[in-house]
Amino acid sequence: MADIVATAEQLADDLLFPRALATDRSDAVPVDLLDALAQAGLYGLSGPVDAGGLQADFSTVCAVGEALASGCLSTAFVWGQHVGVVIAAAQSANEHMHEWLGPLCRGERRAGLALGGAVPGPAFLRASLTDGGWRFDGTSLFVSGWGMVDAIHTAARTDDDRLVWALLDARECGTLKAKRLELVALDATATVRVTFRDHPVPPERVTSVVRHQEGVTPPHVLRIHASFALGVTRRCCRLLGETPLDDELARLRADLDRLDPDTIEAARAAAGELALRAAAMLAVASGSRSLLIAEHAQRLVREALFCLVYALRPGSRAALLKQLELR
Repeated sequence: MADIVATAEQLADDLLFPRALATDRSDAVPVDLLDALAQAGLYGLSGPVDAGGLQADFSTVCAVGEALASGCLSTAFVWGQHVGVVIAAAQSANEHMHEWLGPLCRGERRAGLALGGAVPGPAFLRASLTDGGWRFDGTSLFVSGWGMVDAIHTAARTDDDRLVWALLDARECGTLKAKRLELVALDATATVRVTFRDHPVPPERVTSVVRHQEGVTPPHVLRIHASFALGVTRRCCRLLGETPLDDELARLRADLDRLDPDTIEAARAAAGELALRAAAMLAVASGSRSLLIAEHAQRLVREALFCLVYALRPGSRAALLKQLELR
């Protein structure tokens, strides 16, 4: 698995980082960057070998995510949405999903996420059973990669608290509309708000129907989220040179890797706080030129802000606020 991580690191250093400023100012992540990840096999990182995937273990998935994020968080984030979709297709009991698995692993088909029904609290996106399958109604507030993905793995919730996951075509039609959002960071991810109005979902597109359970977020989900923040911190450390942040990053990574349910929420919070502090240190070290749009420091400060609040769960939010109060 070390070769896979080394490939990701090389792509981050030789391709993604040199173009990160231009990507940051683009309307969308350039497709050739995503193509390069596909050609390296990284779109199949989590997929089974017999479908053309790399079948990487969890620690490798986290390390690859961190490496790519250190090169360009916008590119890594669009790619990262795809990784979990491959797992969902591979584990689906729906035989029609097997037709998707090979193209997903090869990056010939690319996928994003629409989590409107899976977020805590009242569902933004509802599912109702029909004679021909399902109907989705509502919104998914943040869907990244629009125009760069072929499908969105969409979660909608039923009245009896089941989650219906379905792989839907990522294109507008009479029952599906997308509105572009303006983001202060990662705007090149082409993030949209998707609205569904009585949108038909044929049974062959359903990956699973499971019980919706609110509660503590599983440690592996928080660990994946933290990988993006670790990548931003890693790049800041590289640009700063040797500082005490290097040891702090290594200790935090080891803490996250333990996947301890009792500490993972605080560790996820610490990852966001460390990214923000590292980016701030880089900006101060760089001085007033950090205000120039052509400087990496300002981009990394904005990316650190993204990492600070992205997919922040209640436990991590509380831990983060406490950490910030103590600083």
